[in-house]
Amino acid sequence: MMRYRAEGAATPTDQDALILRAAAMLPTQLLQPGELIILLLKPSPWFIVLAPLRTLIAIAAITTAAIYANDAFNLGAPQRDLVLVGVALIGARLFWQFLEWLSRAYVLTDQRMVAVAGVLRISIVEARLAQIQHTRLDFSVRERFFNLGSIAFATAGTAFHEAWWEMIAHPLDVHRVIVNTLRRYKP
Repeated sequence: MMRYRAEGAATPTDQDALILRAAAMLPTQLLQPGELIILLLKPSPWFIVLAPLRTLIAIAAITTAAIYANDAFNLGAPQRDLVLVGVALIGARLFWQFLEWLSRAYVLTDQRMVAVAGVLRISIVEARLAQIQHTRLDFSVRERFFNLGSIAFATAGTAFHEAWWEMIAHPLDVHRVIVNTLRRYKP
């Protein structure tokens, strides 16, 4: 196992805890030996419910419409079965989103930013701190209710944001750490 130093870690126990978290959340080859981990995050657990919210509402609406249509046109389908299908679809969607949440990891080191995501198709976006031109902090309506936000990273030579850290808890604090890290370590 590679060793990583935790910035501001007061004791070896804090460093060991961060090393264990990094080993559990990231592919072992992703970080370089001696790289200083400044942030190691996942989206808020609210990501599991909030990200697929439109889909969940649509499933509930379709299930409700099917129940009313079944009653109005005497289609003969048991109401309980329609409800079970709706609940099963919602459960399946939430389970998939849980897998998405498990697969995501956001890392800021003294050398680069990394975003890992994906269940079946894994995506790893990496940008050296020297390449990051600016960051963007977004707050959707649903994120604001839960003190969440998303942070985007743009690098030199592109007209779009290459990486997003989605639904981060305490986004203003996290963004402040990112900006301070860019000031401190960016050449």
